[in-house]
Amino acid sequence: MIKPIIKLFDQQVLFWESPRIIQRISTFLVLSFILCGICSSLAYYKIISVGPFNNVFKHPFFAIEVAFTILLILELLSLIFVLPKSVSRSLGKQFELLSLIFLRDAFKEFSHLDSFLLWSDSKETIQSMLVYSFGALVIFAVMGFTHRLNSKIRLSETYVNQTQFVRIKKLLALFLLISFFLIGIRDFIVLIQTGTYLHSFDTFYTVLIFTDITIVLVALRYTINYYRVFRYTAFVLATILIRISLTIEPYYNVALGVLTSIFVLILAIVYNHLQKWLTKRELTT
Repeated sequence: MIKPIIKLFDQQVLFWESPRIIQRISTFLVLSFILCGICSSLAYYKIISVGPFNNVFKHPFFAIEVAFTILLILELLSLIFVLPKSVSRSLGKQFELLSLIFLRDAFKEFSHLDSFLLWSDSKETIQSMLVYSFGALVIFAVMGFTHRLNSKIRLSETYVNQTQFVRIKKLLALFLLISFFLIGIRDFIVLIQTGTYLHSFDTFYTVLIFTDITIVLVALRYTINYYRVFRYTAFVLATILIRISLTIEPYYNVALGVLTSIFVLILAIVYNHLQKWLTKRELTT
């Protein structure tokens, strides 16, 4: 009964990660950016009316926010497909998404600037742009070091290469994929009805938290090693903190995101040293 479901997930991975689909997605991004840019310009000069979307399209740089939002949605798909391969890579992908969300928020602030003439009118907006930009940059740098450390960690744990464990992760990833499309459909319906896009990344991360916790609990079937259990549980905690950073007020969300990335970096450093120590002890005994 499980094999057809696993096959369905593998087919989705092959479809969305195929070179042809990637090219079409790139073309769609470019066309969306150009089309939204043209509509924003025409709506800004009141040449056309886009109904309930007039309030958002009247800003000349709104197309940047649209392009980044679509890019984030596509990155969420890649996060789902990475989940069965490696939990650490999945967490790294979550931080990549968080940094892109902060960059999108910086562009969003930029799109709300109507004038660059007076510092008093644009001070808060520029400050927000700087905070989001540097927050994204710090996360980018920290996760670069974390990725290097994680690549040095031995992946010879018994359960990592267990076929059954990989199948369970694929089942969970398929559940996550279904949730992704359901959330997307709901957001699209609300967008059509109200002209407001919900940006339900926090909702998706809520589902992701329960998925990660399930993976940790399932992993206990294959190992009871304290260090490995602690590492994966800490990954779940990092996901929860990312989820919180998506909902709290500005500046605090950036601070929490940066501190969480540093927490994961320290975890990688400590675990890497423990792995080396355990390897030496095994060789000497």
